Amino acid sequence: MTTVTAGGADAPGPLPPVKSGKSVLGTRPWMALCFLLPALLLLGALVVYPIGFSVFRSLFDKAGSGFVGLDNYGEVFTDDNNLTAVKNTLIWVIVAPCVATTLGLIFAVLTERIRWGTAFKLVIFMPMAISMLAAGIIFRLVYEQEPDRGVANAVWVGVHDTFAKASAYPGARPGPMADIAKSAGGSFTTKSAVASGSPADLPLVGVLAAKLPDASDAVRAEAVAGKVTGTVWLDFTKGGGGKPNVIDPGEKALKDVRVEAVKDGKVVARATTGKDGTYTLPAAAEGAKLRLPAANFAAQYKGVDWLGPSLVTPSIIGSYVWMWAGFAMVLIAAGLAGVPRELLEAARVDGASEWQVFRKVTVPLLAPVLAVVLVTLMINVLKIFDLVYIIAPGASQSDANVLALQLYLTSFGGDPDQGLGSAIAVLLLLMVLPVLFFNIRRMRQERRR
Repeated sequence: MTTVTAGGADAPGPLPPVKSGKSVLGTRPWMALCFLLPALLLLGALVVYPIGFSVFRSLFDKAGSGFVGLDNYGEVFTDDNNLTAVKNTLIWVIVAPCVATTLGLIFAVLTERIRWGTAFKLVIFMPMAISMLAAGIIFRLVYEQEPDRGVANAVWVGVHDTFAKASAYPGARPGPMADIAKSAGGSFTTKSAVASGSPADLPLVGVLAAKLPDASDAVRAEAVAGKVTGTVWLDFTKGGGGKPNVIDPGEKALKDVRVEAVKDGKVVARATTGKDGTYTLPAAAEGAKLRLPAANFAAQYKGVDWLGPSLVTPSIIGSYVWMWAGFAMVLIAAGLAGVPRELLEAARVDGASEWQVFRKVTVPLLAPVLAVVLVTLMINVLKIFDLVYIIAPGASQSDANVLALQLYLTSFGGDPDQGLGSAIAVLLLLMVLPVLFFNIRRMRQERRR
């Protein structure tokens, strides 16, 4: 239908009404449903059904025949292994995403200021190309206890030994019939006080003679009036023989051993043995007891037990951050590229320092991107399994346990209990839901802007 205007031109009439049974775009609802049906069936088979079955199965016992109600959920929060898994999962959710996001932010900001920033980003992002399995094997070797096998301990031992050298006599101890016994702190102290004019010999055993090839033969110290003298030596004769507590021919001297004279708990004199093992203390040592400090027998530093009970969880989190800091950096760098440069320059013109520009301008503008990265990593760590299962040795796996690993061990371990395993799965789902709802809400708010 058309109408004639004053100038004689035809004007378009009103639009024809939309036919019933079709949308505004003219698509029939049943046709849209046909296109969506395969995706809906797949979604139901892979998501809805497993969730529903897990909730249903969690209400039954191990065999699946007896209804137990919420007993399985009660066991999650009473069993020690399950409680450890819950605690470690919370640590993962709080620590790992925050550390990875912080490092990603620092890397993204710093790489903008260097010419080879692209190459740096490539190196940091490269671990993302490695599977969790491969990363777990790599870090299992990195955290090896022996310094000649583990990279982390090789570096740590090198730094430590630069400032604190090990003793030449680790494991040395007094002979069974010597007048000296173990005291506090790993030191050795004589049982009786010493007097001048009579050498106070201190025999030790427990040192391999093969490790003293250049040592001089021990010499009995001469008595000196008004001073305390003596000898520290290895009371061991090759081939056997010899008398205990007596310096026999061929027995080796222990040089550079510190000797302290102690009275009433205070050190009144000190001396160090010479090449022949002898030492001399001043008259102040008269009537004191002699002590060989523990530093004389300090064992060689073996490094840090990275995979021990106390450090296994932080160590595995470190390997996760190594993998995912590059992911955070790339996303944040993309967001940083969209920050208006005139705002940054205006802040600098107003006298703001670089730190103030970063804290009060850059970070607030990047808040939406940081939220995306943080939420993504939080959801990711809730299902962490591979790294913990591979890196943690059997002795400390229970200390590094997380919910995803506990779910696997409970459902498919030596004594499977799929009722309890299903309860753990439902608990994991409940932990993910708040993060998921927060992410959906944030995306809706972004669309409204």
